Amino acid sequence: MNLINPKGAPDAPLNARADLAAAFRWAARLDMHEAVANHFSLAVNETGTRFLINPAGRHFARIRASDLLEIDASDSATAQRSDALDPTAWGLHGALHRLCPHVRCAVHAHPTYATVLSCLDDPLLPPIDQTACSFYGRQAVDLQYGGLAFEDEGARCAELLADPAVKVLTMGNHGILCVGATVAEAFNTLYYFERAARSYILALQTGRPIRMLSDTVARKTAGELARYTNPGRAHFGELRAILDAEGSDYAT
Repeated sequence: MNLINPKGAPDAPLNARADLAAAFRWAARLDMHEAVANHFSLAVNETGTRFLINPAGRHFARIRASDLLEIDASDSATAQRSDALDPTAWGLHGALHRLCPHVRCAVHAHPTYATVLSCLDDPLLPPIDQTACSFYGRQAVDLQYGGLAFEDEGARCAELLADPAVKVLTMGNHGILCVGATVAEAFNTLYYFERAARSYILALQTGRPIRMLSDTVARKTAGELARYTNPGRAHFGELRAILDAEGSDYAT
């Protein structure tokens, strides 16, 4: 089996580990965690089959770079390591990194507003404002929830993320899965999708009619935002800088 002890002979660059650890710390700080559940992963080899992921039972607020497990998605024996890896982590993230080589980073969480959105009869985020427009044409929806994210659920989610244009999968009656080429991009998507979902849910709560942007404007704005922003690098750099200034041990 190919489960690396990160303190023994790590294959993954230290900065990749530090990026992922910082994402966990900020997810906890922004209340986008849920007890010791949920998982973030990051591919560390060219084919994407080797990936870093958080160990079972560790709170996001305590995860350090050296705590992350390095897993081989092609080695089914990894799923037997129940003492180290949560079975749902293998089911969902193992499938993603085995079947979707373009997915370098995948963050799965149950943030409040995105999860509420996932429970609506129509969980597609509409273009009600500029932030929501950034996900226009980039969101997939899974309406076939069938239980915990073991291998069957993971394979279905991976199929829905086969199109590289899709950056967000709303997992119906469950939560959200955001993907990107880097930790910065995937975390930025999680951050902004939760904010957009919050605006939409709050708008629904007013009970007043919602003025939707046209498909033409939404598509144009999505394209402009894709060209204007740098997939979250500046935002994530600042988040790491804040942790560094605070003396956090996330990168150790």
